[in-house]
Amino acid sequence: MVSRPKETATRPAAPSQAAGHKGFYADFFGFRERPFTLLPDPDLLFWSKEYRKAFSVLEFGIIVRSPVTLLTGEIGCGKTTLLREMLLRLDQTTTVGLVSNAQGGRGALIQWVMNSLGMTFDANAGYVQLFQQMQDFMIAEYAANRRILLIFDEAQNLSQESLEELRMLTNINTGKDEVIQLVLVGQPELREMIRQPNLVQLAQRIAVSYHLHPLDQETTAAFIIHRLRAVGGTGTEFSPEAMVFVHVVTKGVPRLINQFCDMALFYAWTTETQRVDTEILEQVLEDNIFFATQLQVDDAVERAADITTAPGTVKGDGA
Repeated sequence: MVSRPKETATRPAAPSQAAGHKGFYADFFGFRERPFTLLPDPDLLFWSKEYRKAFSVLEFGIIVRSPVTLLTGEIGCGKTTLLREMLLRLDQTTTVGLVSNAQGGRGALIQWVMNSLGMTFDANAGYVQLFQQMQDFMIAEYAANRRILLIFDEAQNLSQESLEELRMLTNINTGKDEVIQLVLVGQPELREMIRQPNLVQLAQRIAVSYHLHPLDQETTAAFIIHRLRAVGGTGTEFSPEAMVFVHVVTKGVPRLINQFCDMALFYAWTTETQRVDTEILEQVLEDNIFFATQLQVDDAVERAADITTAPGTVKGDGA
């Protein structure tokens, strides 16, 4: 087992103390920056087959002006990252309203929408007055050859009443006039909510939908290698067995992969180890550093050990 980092005179000096702009282990491994930061970075985006498919579906829904486009996925699978990438590609003819974590009743939803569109309004005004003001704004945008794209992130937090209210917003579209489009993004339970009998009219207006899955074992390894190389690494800083271990523990969820790998590189740096192996990963788990998976760690470690020791399981050298 790898020894725990200790506060002793023999502990290696922190690279970040000499060149703090890179942070901790970056200089030690020769990285330009940390490869597994949780902050969205277009340069580190890994276009897996699943990600490309999800983005293509999302983009298609917007291009064909689907009344409602639905994107769901487990927590940490990269839904918000996809949204950010899509927003970068929209042209000036699209007026975007991005609403995150909207809550509240019928009148509150309208205010969330108006606020996301940069509208000024009287918060004490009645629902009918606010709705009319919002509708007038949308029609004016349409008359100026701009379309409204309303994106609701974390839409599973909306009540059924609010989801029905969103459906009614699409009634502003009449005939061939497509004034507004909705994009609903959320966790898997959002799909179940929309399947409820009282939301059948909303479900019928969803022309395009996609469910984003976690990465499989092979794609997890490719994800790790991609991010290592993207910051100037060789891609071999993790052993093949370690990458399998990471997949088993994180179940292929990109956010968890980033957290686990970031901490593993930190541990390797403190012990002057040039390559992350399963022992280092086990040490991270034993020290309860990787908090996100503590509820499933014991089972994950046992399964990871079985996989990494099974003959013929790991292929290649991670290069």
